Amino acid sequence: MPRLPVITGLGFITSIGNDRASVLRSLRELRHGFEPRTFFQNPALAVKVAGTVKGFSFPTPNWRDWRWPESVQVDRELVRGLAPHGVYALGAVQQALAEAGLTAADLAGGDTGLFCASAGSPFLLGAFLDQMRTTRGERGNPMGIVSSIAGTLNFNLAAHYKISGAVCGFVSACASSSHALGYAMDEIRLGRQRRMLVVGAEDMCDESILPFATLRALSNQADPNQASRPFDRRRDGFVGTGGAVALIVEEAGFARSRGARVQAELVGWGQAGDGHSVAASHPEGAGLAEAMRRALDDAGVPAGQIDYVNAHATSTPAGDRSEALALHRVFTHTGAHPKVSSTKALTGHGLSLAGAMEAAFCTLALSEGLIPGAAHLVEPDPVCEGLDLPRHTLALQPGLVMNNSSGFGGSNVCHVLRRAGP
Repeated sequence: MPRLPVITGLGFITSIGNDRASVLRSLRELRHGFEPRTFFQNPALAVKVAGTVKGFSFPTPNWRDWRWPESVQVDRELVRGLAPHGVYALGAVQQALAEAGLTAADLAGGDTGLFCASAGSPFLLGAFLDQMRTTRGERGNPMGIVSSIAGTLNFNLAAHYKISGAVCGFVSACASSSHALGYAMDEIRLGRQRRMLVVGAEDMCDESILPFATLRALSNQADPNQASRPFDRRRDGFVGTGGAVALIVEEAGFARSRGARVQAELVGWGQAGDGHSVAASHPEGAGLAEAMRRALDDAGVPAGQIDYVNAHATSTPAGDRSEALALHRVFTHTGAHPKVSSTKALTGHGLSLAGAMEAAFCTLALSEGLIPGAAHLVEPDPVCEGLDLPRHTLALQPGLVMNNSSGFGGSNVCHVLRRAGP
């Protein structure tokens, strides 16, 4: 019998809220998480806004100076090997476990696997290397490597939770956590694992965000209400953010046998490359269109049955145009008209975190009965003509939703999620 992956737990540390209730309220009311920020204490820089994570503080590379909410449980020995986004991740995992009716002990052993995504911590890596340069290699933080490189999440979480199933980190830029979720689905469907923990996380700091200014990818808007406006004609770049989202994915029969509440079913996914550019999206959206088609084929549903698409759209001129053209190719040109919005208008772009975060938003849409609106959209780009871009969140119950992600090098990943059955 086919094994169906389902989502039983979600955890959120994001710019729009640090728990399910606050995130849901932000999606319903279209409350963004942006604040003015002076990067590197330099007011002359053009980038002025970030999607900040409230309640956390990481002012120096020394963990003794770090602060986080009391609700996040981090012991002294563990924090020494963590990056700031590792602290976010612990908070998100703790929430997801509680929501799924699990304890930390339930993750131990071989039935549970762990797939993670992050770019590592440029903040800590820079400090670690600076110390070595300054001392000519005679001093260094013994935990510097495991706390800073791209695998830091899977290193720390697997060891902390004693996970001995499949453990892997994914690095495909802004598609990373979408890849993690897609391959977690396959682990369940192939019978290799009964449960997967999927985590995406990124630091929210100058070193993680500002380098994108050199690509001219960041918004230069100083007004937080106008800085992130996907699909709008006046968009000028994305707003950077960080945080963490965790998803508990289980085989449906296993989840129901222990009385877990199923929040959404993961019924298909697809991926395709652009084969075009190291940094820019394919101008016609070719790879993303193919990834969407493959996800629909995997799910066994026609385009006309998709009620909502959570677009990758980051608010960059070229990227949003490419995705709009891809949406036309897969949906509009076949007579399908799903609602479309990008929740990055509220959160900002979480880089490798984005896919997991937006899959969790899609899960909320299915389980709570809403379709997030296209926030900050005033004048849609003409290329969007024919797309259904609701300006306000709709109190509608979608049955099938799609989540899109795209990353550097033309990595495109799409998931199809379905409302949970009785």
